[in-house]
Amino acid sequence: MKKIKVVICEPGKRAQVVSIDRSLDTYQEIVDGYIEAVYPFSEHVAIVCNDEGKLSGLPLNRGMRDEDGQIYDILCGTFFIVGLGQADFKSLTDKQAEKYRAMFDWPEHFTRINNSFFAIPYNPEG
Repeated sequence: MKKIKVVICEPGKRAQVVSIDRSLDTYQEIVDGYIEAVYPFSEHVAIVCNDEGKLSGLPLNRGMRDEDGQIYDILCGTFFIVGLGQADFKSLTDKQAEKYRAMFDWPEHFTRINNSFFAIPYNPEG
């Protein structure tokens, strides 16, 4: 089975670049359910997450931010970032892997004040 390079983000852990099997079963195992791919970046990459993560009460994980750094959504449960091929997922390039690992490196705690969400990055090792 072919492996692909992705950035995986688990709640409460730092982001990691890993190689995973290129299969639907593996993707579903990682996100703990049916997958949903979202495309928030102009680059040819996707965020693959659990399609019912919020409804299922999966733990809050990382904030999604707009161009101004404001949180517009919060990803729940484990997700991964993967490259996009013509008809399937493919490995991230080394440059993409480092970019998205750095972007999602630190886990976050969330709080809501009035109608705004705020994220506080933290070091899970201490």
